[in-house]
Amino acid sequence: MSETDCEIAICGAGPVGLALAALLVKRGMASRNIIVFDAQMAEKSCQDPRSIALSYGSQQLLQQIAAWPLPAAAIEQIHVSRRGHFGRTLIDHREHQIPALGYVTRYGQIVGSLLQQCQRLGIQIQRPWQLQTVSEQANEVLLQLQAPNLSDTLAMRCRILVQAEGGLFQQQNAKKLHRDYAQTAIIAEVRVDAPQAGRAFERFTDTGPLALLPLPNQADGAGYYSLVWCVTPAQAEQLQSLDEPQFLAALAQAFGQRLGNFLSSSARLAFPLGLNAEPSASTRCVAIGNAAQTLHPVAGQGLNLGLRDASVLARLLAQELSPTQLQQFLQERQADRNLTVRLTDTMARIFTLEAGKLPQSWLALSLGMFDMLPVARNALAQLMMFGRR
Repeated sequence: MSETDCEIAICGAGPVGLALAALLVKRGMASRNIIVFDAQMAEKSCQDPRSIALSYGSQQLLQQIAAWPLPAAAIEQIHVSRRGHFGRTLIDHREHQIPALGYVTRYGQIVGSLLQQCQRLGIQIQRPWQLQTVSEQANEVLLQLQAPNLSDTLAMRCRILVQAEGGLFQQQNAKKLHRDYAQTAIIAEVRVDAPQAGRAFERFTDTGPLALLPLPNQADGAGYYSLVWCVTPAQAEQLQSLDEPQFLAALAQAFGQRLGNFLSSSARLAFPLGLNAEPSASTRCVAIGNAAQTLHPVAGQGLNLGLRDASVLARLLAQELSPTQLQQFLQERQADRNLTVRLTDTMARIFTLEAGKLPQSWLALSLGMFDMLPVARNALAQLMMFGRR
């Protein structure tokens, strides 16, 4: 068994944990005082093909730490509608005088860029280590880590432990605010023959939201989109059993013809969806990102909320490395976290009700009202881009 000491230990080398480490150094903390550890090897994380929607605020944060630009498609407009109901709203970047509302890129590319920046800054990243036990003392935190082969262990001492490894909803222990939406997200990349440049779609259906996010066009000139289709577990099983033409036909039936015909689909992945949140901090331990709040993917706020966590925590810990800053962090993040959780939870719950129930009709009508009320539409856009400020 080996031992190591540091000021701040960050559990999780995903985008939120790596962004926190880089932000701490950018704000003046010595890189030798920070250790990031993760149970997964870097190659696997960097090859993760999942598409991620970064808000404009998150893109600006990555740019601050030289982790941007990345290969990405700009989201200039977001078209929100309810399948089978009157009413829609269109959020446009020009109303906010910014180049884009957000960007769609790959999870692996975000991790790879942040890893390179952390390495340039001299931040230690230790792999593969799985956190086993945490013992919080008056003046330090004692950690026991285990290698996957079970033959090696590592003892670590730090002044502050940041838990930034959330994992997937179905793998997590239940937190104070826990809700299984009885939904599964079908994830794939699809190709269409009538793409609309720069426009993302959030289409609410009887079974849940269906999002299509623009991806950088490939060499053949056809439009590629990242699909997140939320359905019941039984429907997910049925969709997964379809061959490609049958799946594309089902998708066209659910989405409509706004992008023309669906031409092809990549392999499909499925993930159970739920809310699992309990933002907390003890004397010397704090959770951020998915470790503090795992959300439904509606409105695409999970990673963006986590990056805002990292930004605030880095600012506070760079000012003073003390337990009082963790409580200050909770206070400063409370409003943004609570509002974002309530928004995504409300939307997810309304659209998992049976078709035809009154709340869905109300929300469909509200989309039309949003389009006629610039103040309300702009408030929603500001929340999606920057959180509550």
